[in-house]
Amino acid sequence: MILAIPLAWLQLQRERIRLLVAVAGIAFAVVLMMMQFGFRDALFKAAVRFHDGINADIVLISPQSTALIAMKTFTRRRLYQAGGFAGVESVSPLYLGFGLWRNPVDKTTRQLLVIGVDPTADSFILPGVRENREKIKLADHALFDVDSRAQFGPVNQLLQDNGRVITEVSGRQITVDAAFHMGANFGADGNLLTSDLNFLRLFPRRLVGLIDVGLIKVKPGTNVEALVAQMRAELPNDVLVLTHQGFVDFERTYWEKSTSIGFIFSLGALMGFIVGTVIVYQVLYTDVSDHLPEYATLKAMGYRNLYFYGVVMQESLILSVLGYIPGFAVAFLLYNLIYRATALPVGMTVERALMVFVLTVMMCTVSGGIAMRRVQAADPADIF
Repeated sequence: MILAIPLAWLQLQRERIRLLVAVAGIAFAVVLMMMQFGFRDALFKAAVRFHDGINADIVLISPQSTALIAMKTFTRRRLYQAGGFAGVESVSPLYLGFGLWRNPVDKTTRQLLVIGVDPTADSFILPGVRENREKIKLADHALFDVDSRAQFGPVNQLLQDNGRVITEVSGRQITVDAAFHMGANFGADGNLLTSDLNFLRLFPRRLVGLIDVGLIKVKPGTNVEALVAQMRAELPNDVLVLTHQGFVDFERTYWEKSTSIGFIFSLGALMGFIVGTVIVYQVLYTDVSDHLPEYATLKAMGYRNLYFYGVVMQESLILSVLGYIPGFAVAFLLYNLIYRATALPVGMTVERALMVFVLTVMMCTVSGGIAMRRVQAADPADIF
């Protein structure tokens, strides 16, 4: 009976301006939630690109390290000690530091993360690293992350045009021979990968015996969890032993729980939900109030409150769909714009689209549930 006459739709479209305002308000709430969730997911995804890209089963770091942007060094001897455990296939050290990159075009400087690796070791599975690692064996040669932010200059285009780029990092001239792909994150706008010897040339105060990360590959068939437990028991406590996934979780936990960024994005999404709820409630409350005489007449004809509740809930669902569609479209465009401007991995996902749609329906349903209390005021005695 509720669906026999599209009463909900007829009531909504009767006041076109009010309907447009409601749709715009819901779309704004959808965009706000999309952007907040998108930024939060991009933060976590970008933060672990480095971690996902390493070619290791076990990772050693200093227990004083808190995140990739705040790594502490530990003695390289611990890595070689770990290499002596049964089941270990190979070990390789990583050096990390922040240097000043000089834009080869406009000569401005910008900080980027410099990664020093053993060029003979297969340390990374990032695109462009394996096929070009021989090039960084040369003195003062490096690979540049072309997914870095645009402020570092058109390095990719210069590589395609000239085959190499000559610039400076922390006052030392370097030659970029090829590109690799990792991407910017909230801690580093760009990345440079070079050999361990070249790294020490760029950072002369660093000691060769102190490393930031130790990578360990195990032999096929080795129980990684058991080996990690053995290393934790036998190695001194001046080193932290993690599985590859544990290293990823270590970074994600820092950004999620040790900083206010994750909370801020979640709070922003909550504010969008509240704003949308208030807007829909105001629209539905006004609509119900305007039609109280009609509801009272229908009550006198024998219609029950359940029927009117159904009409209000239909209006809620219609508004949720009408508001979600433009909100989704605007968020999709903003994602692309932000990715091009910042190189952060902000993009629409099916999971996020469905989650925000469910939240939008909930938002409108909650508003409808509150507005339905007004239906009870439709008393036929007030009309007749």
